[in-house]
Amino acid sequence: MSAKPLYKRVLLKASGEALMGSQGFGIDVAVADRIAADIAEARAMGVEVGVVVGGGNIFRGVAVASKGGDRVTGDHMGMLATIINALALATSLRKQNIDTVVLSAIAMPEICESFSQRATLYHLSLGRVVIFAGGTGNPFFTTDSAAALRAAEMGAEAIFKGTQVDGIYSADPKKDPTATRFERLTHSEVLNKGLAVMDIAAVALARENSIPIIVFSIHEKGGFAEILTGGGRATIVTDN
Repeated sequence: MSAKPLYKRVLLKASGEALMGSQGFGIDVAVADRIAADIAEARAMGVEVGVVVGGGNIFRGVAVASKGGDRVTGDHMGMLATIINALALATSLRKQNIDTVVLSAIAMPEICESFSQRATLYHLSLGRVVIFAGGTGNPFFTTDSAAALRAAEMGAEAIFKGTQVDGIYSADPKKDPTATRFERLTHSEVLNKGLAVMDIAAVALARENSIPIIVFSIHEKGGFAEILTGGGRATIVTDN
């Protein structure tokens, strides 16, 4: 690909649901391989990539709380789901011969390394893809918040939020055909309009650290690299 990337270091946030493919649960290896191929394309362009992956394809902590269970325990279970997904995505990346490391916010040394900013910057300097697992390591915070936090810690120039649709809409376009699509927004507009892009804490943290959020469809093969070079369809959230 001859086009020059607009960013040198980015964070990709992929939902757990994205890894399900057309299945109702779990991980579709073919989808994990395709997302890994998209990340490999970005690496081939010289872009340093960190990844946060959700856990909703396996478990959602709020599901426990909504049925009267303990939210903290539920969130811990959700964090473990993100670690399973991180290991699956790392496996797909290694199949593409992409040097990859999983850093977990919850210490489990037999399975993966523990997260620290120092370790993150070290692995990025060696050209590795860094997958951040275990959310923030704290209950009551989503993996969106983890994405904004890790993006700030790694010095990412943008957060790429891979979703089920090709940008931010005023409502779910799959349910409401009259939903309006936005090309550009500010962080404040996202918060004031109550747009369901990322949760409030994540958008506020990105705004505070002047990190643009670029929302695109994770299902478009090659879409990540295309948007990295300024093409494709996406909504850009930036205050600049």
